[in-house]
Amino acid sequence: MSEVKISAEPRTEFGKGGARRTRRAGKVPAVLYGHGEKPKHIALPAREFAAAIRRGGANQLFTIEISDGTQALALPKAIQRDPIKDSFDHIDLLIVRRGEKVTVDVPVLLTGEAAKNTLIVHEHDTLSVVADATRLPESLEVSIEGLEAGSQILAKDVKLPSGTELAADPESIVAAITAAPTVEQLAAELGETEEAEEAAEGAEAAEGAEAPAAEEAPAQAEA
Repeated sequence: MSEVKISAEPRTEFGKGGARRTRRAGKVPAVLYGHGEKPKHIALPAREFAAAIRRGGANQLFTIEISDGTQALALPKAIQRDPIKDSFDHIDLLIVRRGEKVTVDVPVLLTGEAAKNTLIVHEHDTLSVVADATRLPESLEVSIEGLEAGSQILAKDVKLPSGTELAADPESIVAAITAAPTVEQLAAELGETEEAEEAAEGAEAAEGAEAPAAEEAPAQAEA
């Protein structure tokens, strides 16, 4: 994965108010830390950061050039997003060194088509791996071409790039192929659902009918 150079400015305002003002200025509040260095609070250009993440994914490697003259190689450690605005609220950046091994979660992409009348259950869409910080894979491809129902792909079955090691449980299931339900099975499930709904409605109606009788009992006792 290629590095992306991005400029940054030291951040002097903190708290919710400071973060809001930073975002209104078109920047993202961030903190840069690691390797025993004192955390640096910085602001990144929002558009440039978003474009880099779209191209390289959450494991994009950055060269952070701070306006105070310092520079650091870093990986996103945690990204906080605003789900409504689809924007970035805050970024944690971990300082790394060239040649250093880091553990990251890499997306798993399923390719090909399984056998007819099957369903694909993607149990894990990422795998934890260990790799050189400057040579992180963008994704891991797994072929499901022609797989029959009952087939499974385990983490240990995924082919990793040279220099990359599996950190996840080798026996964890990445994808499973199951038989697609027949028309008869779907109809039976639908019938069971409708029967359950009718039974629930009947129970509610019965409870409603019993309520007035319970209310009348004290009046009869008084008479």
